[in-house]
Amino acid sequence: MSLSAAEEDSAQEVHLPADIDWQMLDKSKFFLLGAALFSGVSATLYPAVVLKTRQQVAQSQVSCIKTAISILRYEGFLGLYRGFGTSLMGTIPARALYMAALEVTKSSVGTATIRLGFPEPTAAAMANAAAGLSASMAAQLVWTPVDVVSQRLMVQGGDRSKVPNASSCKYHGGIDAFRKILNTDGPRGLYRGFGISILTYAPSNAVWWASYSVAQRLVWGGIGCYCHKKDGDGCENGVNAFRPDSKTIMAVQGVSAAMAGGVSALITMPLDTIKTRLQILEGDDNGRKGPTIGQTVRNLVKEGGWMACYRGLGPRWASMSMSATTMITTYEFLKRLSAKNQEGLAP
Repeated sequence: MSLSAAEEDSAQEVHLPADIDWQMLDKSKFFLLGAALFSGVSATLYPAVVLKTRQQVAQSQVSCIKTAISILRYEGFLGLYRGFGTSLMGTIPARALYMAALEVTKSSVGTATIRLGFPEPTAAAMANAAAGLSASMAAQLVWTPVDVVSQRLMVQGGDRSKVPNASSCKYHGGIDAFRKILNTDGPRGLYRGFGISILTYAPSNAVWWASYSVAQRLVWGGIGCYCHKKDGDGCENGVNAFRPDSKTIMAVQGVSAAMAGGVSALITMPLDTIKTRLQILEGDDNGRKGPTIGQTVRNLVKEGGWMACYRGLGPRWASMSMSATTMITTYEFLKRLSAKNQEGLAP
């Protein structure tokens, strides 16, 4: 299914490379290269996740810069990478599930919507939304336990007076944390916040992929109009043709991804804050029973009003925008590297 940004009756044609669907990919190459590429991306962005998590569980508002300085001063540079090993080990299978569900759903829904007579731009947006929804739900089966363990490790080195309901257990690495949570709370402890994780990430991914598809078309449409007004050269049968190079294509993908990521971060921030607290904090009456969603919301509002739900928005906005830009350019690059037939992919 083509993602060409130009409408059929447009005076400016934008010739883009053919989109690569699931059937065109070398699966073993796709998953192996994907694990390596996305591990590098995760390592780059991980400190922003640690800062966001520390801010979300703090009882008072602390700026991102002060949080970062405090971690570096008292815990050193490695404090910004607490729980990274656990997160990385979980990211590999989670990403594999995510990418497989994403591509299979996108290809299936895209084909079905075209056959049902939907216009190509509408079909693309619907396919991307459905793909993002299914991919997120599949990946949460792995990501939720990884989040629970890695987030507990993230806050372990912080000032415990600012996080009074944090788990009193001392963890010595991801395996030890996994074992202690399992022994204390059972399997349910590892899936604490699973429901709200689905409510946070599934709609967020659906909105993100649909927005990304629409944003790409808008950006390419704007580029086409700009080039048409700039000069009338390079006409093909009376239609001005623009053939972007690979750098332009990557830049448009990055800008579109950042736009979609920023909006998604803003919409889902309160749910993410509630989810993080559910996964990290213990209950007031029984150390083995975590707070309910209602209790978590009431505590947040009591601590700082409704704006407390937006603690950590700065790092999350930056993380999601950078992550979206990096991930999508890496993802598109990965698909081209993994294509069975490399011919005909050039613009």
